[in-house]
Amino acid sequence: MNSPELAYQDVGEGMPVLIIHGWTMSGSVEANDFEPIFIKQPGFRRLYVDLPGMGQTPAGAVKDLDSMLQNVSTFVEKHILPSRFLLIGTSCGAYLARGLAYKYASAMDGLLLRVPLIEPVTSKRDVDPFMAVISNNALLSSLSATERETLGDIPIQTPEYINSLKTRLHTSILPAIAASDSAVLEPIRNDPDLYRLTAPMHSPGMPFPKPALILTGRQDTVVGYRDAWPLLACYPRGTFVALDRMDHGLPVDDTDVLIYEALVGNWLLRCKEGRRLTVLSI
Repeated sequence: MNSPELAYQDVGEGMPVLIIHGWTMSGSVEANDFEPIFIKQPGFRRLYVDLPGMGQTPAGAVKDLDSMLQNVSTFVEKHILPSRFLLIGTSCGAYLARGLAYKYASAMDGLLLRVPLIEPVTSKRDVDPFMAVISNNALLSSLSATERETLGDIPIQTPEYINSLKTRLHTSILPAIAASDSAVLEPIRNDPDLYRLTAPMHSPGMPFPKPALILTGRQDTVVGYRDAWPLLACYPRGTFVALDRMDHGLPVDDTDVLIYEALVGNWLLRCKEGRRLTVLSI
């Protein structure tokens, strides 16, 4: 089978921003989190891709993360270049984004990594055990067994947070998981040799010089936050944030969204500033 053409949503006009979702997610999940920010920041063309076997993109011949990276590279060269662009990745999408950033560094003006996957092997990740920030056993007891299983570990056990989490899960995350091609994706995810990139990435000796933002959650029990800390040496213009009361699904409630939108908005302003200086120097 041939490599699939990536399905994507193309929103707005201006400088391209390529946005890559996490494992078994979709571009629509990313759009739910980023569009409220971009509608306040004009001048960006948002490209929300669906990776192979996820969203509306068929799995095709994808067999590992390296082949997925090639799919996205093909998309960049067909739909974005020679324009300069920004790059955003979430979780596994951030892992792919780091490989793309190295390959297309000369065409990029900024990089955002949200809850980035650093260590593909789950058992090797530096992750804290779950501990609720705000506990409410009575509230948890009022949930059905099905709700408890669906919601998973809940760091903020308040009615407001749980309602926001339910909405987030049922409107975007669970439908994305259901639409993903588990028959193709599970063997990749379960094989450390397949769920690992061999592509080069930026290092302290060869850093990425443009504005970067690394967003992690202190309560993230999937990838944690400590594994991402060494990335700062690779991104000398990087802001690193370990956000309290936030897990791998950040942002969830209004408190999360407030700081999340401020940080992403600041990164976009830094990227705009750097782009203006680049244009002036030409």
